[in-house]
Amino acid sequence: MTEKQTLSALVVGGQTNAGPPLGPALGPLGVNVMSIVNEINKKTSDYTGMRVPVKIHVDPNTKAFEIEVGVPTTSALIAKEAKIQKGSGTPNSDYVGNLSMEQVVRIARARKDGSYGSNIKSVAREVLGSCVSMGMKVEDMTAKEALKEMDAGKWSDILSGE
Repeated sequence: MTEKQTLSALVVGGQTNAGPPLGPALGPLGVNVMSIVNEINKKTSDYTGMRVPVKIHVDPNTKAFEIEVGVPTTSALIAKEAKIQKGSGTPNSDYVGNLSMEQVVRIARARKDGSYGSNIKSVAREVLGSCVSMGMKVEDMTAKEALKEMDAGKWSDILSGE
């Protein structure tokens, strides 16, 4: 009896196809590649256009498969919330977007399981750190200023819980 085989890949959410990297890796396992691709697209539709980590577990004997979808990177979630393509090339002088603290908290909630932060406030601090390096403003101030405001107790109502 053989064990399940696991394939890890980084796919574009909702837009995966049977070409590389999935097709060539799944083909030798004898599974229906299109059914796996369709399932991945269904499960990653919330992350359309974003690079999403996925793991595909295949039982070579029964051809049964399971798909485990990860969470996109913090910077990808920031870009989606801000509706931008990418961060600033010069983040300390050129700002490419402005997020509300509610958007920062929404990103923090999405990233909580993949973070070292123990609560939403600590994960939100990590998100603000990514905002600094991407050239994003938060509540019309630099992310560093927003971090100081957060530490001073501002937004404690939406940062409490979990």
